[in-house]
Amino acid sequence: MKITHVSLTLFAWDDIPPTKYHAASRLDSGSSALGLLKIGTDAGIVGHAFLGSATHTAVNDGPGLVRFLKPILMGQDPLDRERLNAALWPWSRVISVRSIGAVDVALWDIAGQVAGMPIHRLLGTTRHSIPAYASSAMLPDAAAYAEEAVRFRDAGWAAYKIHPPQQWKTDIKVCQAVRDAVGEDYTLMLDSTWCYDFPAALRVGRAIEELGFLWYEDPLHDQDITSYVKLRQKLDIPIVATEYPAGGLESYAPWIMLQATDYLRGDVAVKGGITTLMKTAHLAEAFRMNYEVHHGGNSLNNVANLHVCCAIRNTTYFEVLLPDGAHKYGLAQDIVVGKDGLVHAPEKPGLGAEIDFPLIERKRIAVLE
Repeated sequence: MKITHVSLTLFAWDDIPPTKYHAASRLDSGSSALGLLKIGTDAGIVGHAFLGSATHTAVNDGPGLVRFLKPILMGQDPLDRERLNAALWPWSRVISVRSIGAVDVALWDIAGQVAGMPIHRLLGTTRHSIPAYASSAMLPDAAAYAEEAVRFRDAGWAAYKIHPPQQWKTDIKVCQAVRDAVGEDYTLMLDSTWCYDFPAALRVGRAIEELGFLWYEDPLHDQDITSYVKLRQKLDIPIVATEYPAGGLESYAPWIMLQATDYLRGDVAVKGGITTLMKTAHLAEAFRMNYEVHHGGNSLNNVANLHVCCAIRNTTYFEVLLPDGAHKYGLAQDIVVGKDGLVHAPEKPGLGAEIDFPLIERKRIAVLE
């Protein structure tokens, strides 16, 4: 089997609600573009992936994928994923890691279709469902966070994660308000999105330890390993880092060796695909560390993330980033959280997701080939 076709269809995503998680991740325009990657073969099997998100338009990343990665893929056996993955990574110097991730996801989609089984089966299924948690946007005040947390608790979701206003005194008040609203037994996390200096991070960390939060995510600059080492030595609450440091598998090594974080983090977009996630999850497992999978930025990436979550033992939750209107688009049926708070593993071959091809055709901007 050989790859005979690689193309990226850019399609418009309109009416996205204004959304903000931190200063460098905000959407004010209400529109973006996703890319539908198609990798076709001489056997008639086509692998798919989405490129882009509400805040990272595929218009930026798509041309590089077609210009630099397509020539590497053409004529190759799509089942040679490890060899192709190694060939793609050197191009991260000139194209985005998101592009590498999209190619890797599409190759895994092909492999699942060839085998006639969902990707998590190929990887080695460890579970068929996983608890979901609601992951907030930045909200106007403490009362809004508390109200939202109660709503998801009452709907049966397993946990609620706060993206706070990013002023440490206010953030502590938000965390206190949410804890008071949901009660002492409901699971809460804080993701401060790299906003504090060391003294502020320590103050907030000590406060949420007292409030019984499950983990403390990204309090410091994402490259500041030295301060993470100091912070971890002074806090008991598990620290979660490594979501965005540049690079793939190798980027995790110093965090582990310096004992700078308790849990590792990543997703198929920002770490370069399913292949990197599986390697990193197993690396973390060797050190008795969790690998908590981050939201993938678009609907099909989240399906890929879900396959990984169902194939690794050392992850605890599936992240659902809010609001839906800024993250769910392009599928005929998106991932649904049940009344039991669980999301369930796809069971159709490959990614097993139903892509909304009529929507993509109506919203088509261009086809890059």
